[in-house]
Amino acid sequence: MALTPSSVTGIQVDNVEFPPTVKPPGSIKTLFLGGAGVRGLLIDGNFVHFTAIGVYLEDNAVPSLAVKWKGKSAEELTESVEFFNDIIRGPFERFIRVTFLKQLTGEQFTVNLSKTLVANWKSAGIYTELEGKAIEKFLAAFKDQIFLPGSFVMFTLSPNKPLTITLSKDGSIPEAGTAVIETKLLGEAFLESVIGENGVSPGAKQSLAERLSVLFKDEKVAKEEKPEVVEAQST
Repeated sequence: MALTPSSVTGIQVDNVEFPPTVKPPGSIKTLFLGGAGVRGLLIDGNFVHFTAIGVYLEDNAVPSLAVKWKGKSAEELTESVEFFNDIIRGPFERFIRVTFLKQLTGEQFTVNLSKTLVANWKSAGIYTELEGKAIEKFLAAFKDQIFLPGSFVMFTLSPNKPLTITLSKDGSIPEAGTAVIETKLLGEAFLESVIGENGVSPGAKQSLAERLSVLFKDEKVAKEEKPEVVEAQST
């Protein structure tokens, strides 16, 4: 089993601290911080930050991704849709922590996203009753919720387990999730909405590319041996 890269550092985004490692709800593993950035909208000519998003990866993500992407620059990785698709659908655990910077309701966080996901799945011909039930459960988990600044929403994705969604109003990470959804498609689609081709957080994408490109340079990490200490870049 690969070791969590010892060189990984935490990141601060808009005064939100993302620690270098975390044990997600619904998981027995400790994941490392791949990258982080903000999500915002242009309102009346001003870019308003609504959430800060951190993406964590299982330790074996580094050797798994390095097979194809080692030797690529951070700029090349940032511009590669395929690279981020490999993160989104890779054979390793992923964890997304969304921290609210502005007050939002559960409806504001989920309704438009859910409509987009359903439309995309129907267009791709992969929308089934299972996906419909997953969306219903997703919406139900957020119904009547109000998220104040500092609140968390967390998604634990695993290739072989259901999606775990966790809500935290006090900024802590509970041991158990709030909802478990029996499909990995929803979790992957949410991560794709963050770092995919049209992802809402370019900063998170750039951060992932910069930090992973540094880790890929360490051959010992790529071979799943104990890594030497390298200085990971944070954004």
